Amino acid sequence: MAIEIKAPTFPESVADGTVATWHKKPGEAVKRDELIVDIETDKVVIEVLAEADGVLAEIIKNEGDTVLSNELLGKLTEGGAAAAAPAAAPAAAAAPAQAAAPAAAAGDDAILSPAARKLAEENGIDPNSIAGTGKGGRVTKEDVVAAVEAKKNAPATAAKPTAAAAPVVAAGDRIEKRVPMTRLRAKIAERLVEAQSSMAMLTTFNEVDMTEVMALRSKYKDLFEKSHNGVRLGFMSFFVKAATEALKRFPAVNASIDGNDIVYHGYADIGVAVSSDRGLVVPVLRNAEQMSLAEIESGIATFGKKAKDGKLSIEEMTGGTFTITNGGTFGSMMSTPIVNPPQAAILGMHNIIQRPMAINGQVVIRPMMYLALSYDHRLIDGKEAVTFLVTIKNLLEDPARLLLEI
Repeated sequence: MAIEIKAPTFPESVADGTVATWHKKPGEAVKRDELIVDIETDKVVIEVLAEADGVLAEIIKNEGDTVLSNELLGKLTEGGAAAAAPAAAPAAAAAPAQAAAPAAAAGDDAILSPAARKLAEENGIDPNSIAGTGKGGRVTKEDVVAAVEAKKNAPATAAKPTAAAAPVVAAGDRIEKRVPMTRLRAKIAERLVEAQSSMAMLTTFNEVDMTEVMALRSKYKDLFEKSHNGVRLGFMSFFVKAATEALKRFPAVNASIDGNDIVYHGYADIGVAVSSDRGLVVPVLRNAEQMSLAEIESGIATFGKKAKDGKLSIEEMTGGTFTITNGGTFGSMMSTPIVNPPQAAILGMHNIIQRPMAINGQVVIRPMMYLALSYDHRLIDGKEAVTFLVTIKNLLEDPARLLLEI
């Protein structure tokens, strides 16, 4: 029986997708729930799995083709691996003992996640040479990383070129490589240009003394982790809590413009920028104003792991009323983050640096961080933006105020 392989149902915010990778070729055997094809949208990569055991009979949409919701991608013939023999071995009647060989060979192709496949291609690693440790023998990103390290540490004698061998690239060659832009990167570019051309965006700066937050974290991090089942206490949860408290006091910063209307949100859905192999993604903590520090840290850790594995869903990345991004993770000292429409503002965190500060007439060394708030001036006045950022500064410099909500 033929089974149609269809694209998933995209939400309203996603118009279409692109066929990124076919993991099987026509005639190859597949098992139920095995990954067949990846669909890349401007937000996430969606994995399409086999509905039953059988053989991939036909590919209708090739890699690079644009697809719509529920559009036909290909066809699967139900019935197990043996059905692949007629298509792959025309001489089966003359050599019945060899008829099953092509079908068996179909299982030789390693099963990789999109992130693992990309990493293997970038480092010239044959996926079939990697022993997969994932479910069902799936090659994980960690397996590829281990293979890359093994390749780097392999003895050079085996591949040592002779004196007459010429290098592949001669000194002074001007090498260029042209690759298509991913949908995610293209969407990021589109939204950044849209933000700068459609809103009156300004950035205001301040600095925060992280002494009290760092002392609190240092004192309680072990007890916190033990009390909350391994959840680690980081800095981001303090910033999320401070932001949600400040958003209550300054509703315009948590609002958005819809046509000629201003929409004030009575909740704080905080987008937290997370780095992934495909680029920067922004999953959303829903109702963050109701979350504890442990719930925030747990949510962020889950998002980070999903981003690394390419498992973030479209729903987890849709919406958001305010965004926080931490360039300090990569050593950034100062930046002007770009607002994510239709949101009205974004908070930028940066590197913590020990700097001399004048405190009560004395020069002391303090751990300082620059903060940046970019905002849509059509909706938020300068005074409101500055006061909002000062509120976050005050809450972080005296964390007890977060608990007392003062």
